[in-house]
Amino acid sequence: MAVRALTAVRGAVGFLSRVPVGHSEAGWEAFRRTPAAVPVVGYLLGGAVAAAVLVPGALVGAPAPAVALGLVVAVYGLTGVTHVDGVADLGDAAAVHGSPADRRAVLKDTTVGTGGVLAVAVVVAGLALAGLALADLPLPVAAAVVVASEVGAKAALATLVCVGDAPHEGLGSALTTESAPGDALGVVAVAAPAAVLA
Repeated sequence: MAVRALTAVRGAVGFLSRVPVGHSEAGWEAFRRTPAAVPVVGYLLGGAVAAAVLVPGALVGAPAPAVALGLVVAVYGLTGVTHVDGVADLGDAAAVHGSPADRRAVLKDTTVGTGGVLAVAVVVAGLALAGLALADLPLPVAAAVVVASEVGAKAALATLVCVGDAPHEGLGSALTTESAPGDALGVVAVAAPAAVLA
């Protein structure tokens, strides 16, 4: 059981980040079957971002704009641009006037439109503004907020995998077909300490 959990976490790290842990079929399969591994990665990534940005910023007394930029760079450096691509796709689909089928067609389109550009700009600006706010907090509080936000984002993703139903074959269906709504209890149990920490 412990080996499967570690394999699932390794698979989740490989899928959700740019941390070079390698990719294996065993890791992917364990990850698909273990939604609770997803918020575990939130703890790891949140801790890494806090250590890379907040600790040095506090030690050298970095100005708030430097901390804000560092937060944006660290988050995207660790998680990769795949997630930003998803935000752009969602922004383009939200801008479509038409049926749900029309929106799904836009999600599959590889070009980025104005809705996607705006969505990415809003997300990056929001992350930078969060960095400005974090710079004014005491280091332990700021670190707790960063960890809790990463865990919360990953827990939301894992919960969606547990209770969602993918509309077509693809990455979403590869994850949702292996999970059931009851698996969300494990996700909540793993994420709960982050809520207390925050």
